[in-house]
Amino acid sequence: MQIAEKTVVQFHYDLSDADGPIESSREHEPVLYLHGQAGLIDGLVEAMEGRSAGESFTVTIPPEKAYGQPHENALQKVQAKYLQGAKKWKPGMIAVLQTEQGPRQVVVVKPGLSQVVVDTNHPLAGRELTFNVEILDVRAATEEELAHGHAHGVGGHNH
Repeated sequence: MQIAEKTVVQFHYDLSDADGPIESSREHEPVLYLHGQAGLIDGLVEAMEGRSAGESFTVTIPPEKAYGQPHENALQKVQAKYLQGAKKWKPGMIAVLQTEQGPRQVVVVKPGLSQVVVDTNHPLAGRELTFNVEILDVRAATEEELAHGHAHGVGGHNH
């Protein structure tokens, strides 16, 4: 079965940029996602289209099809209590901030006792990203997955 709308894809990836490795899914469960739904960056979705289980490929994605270019004036002061991920913040650390659009990764610029200055650009904004992908499984999505808008099972959401 080929990856297309309404298929569930299970895959592993290694992510790197010009500076070297960034992260890998191989230390965890494979990623499970419903093709055609939000969740993956555009460039990776396009590279997956039409591929099948057992395929491996490498794709380099420009910032415009990944996390975009960094925005100027993206610095924001937030209450330290709203940041998740550490007890003590240092410049350069990545924090998770709960927003009206859901959780968002931000980079700590200047920590303070009660307020922290963060850069609201995605930590990977402006970077060309290289994904090394191994597709493990492709199957038709269930009616429940389509209704919920995401994959269920190992590596997916199960609400």
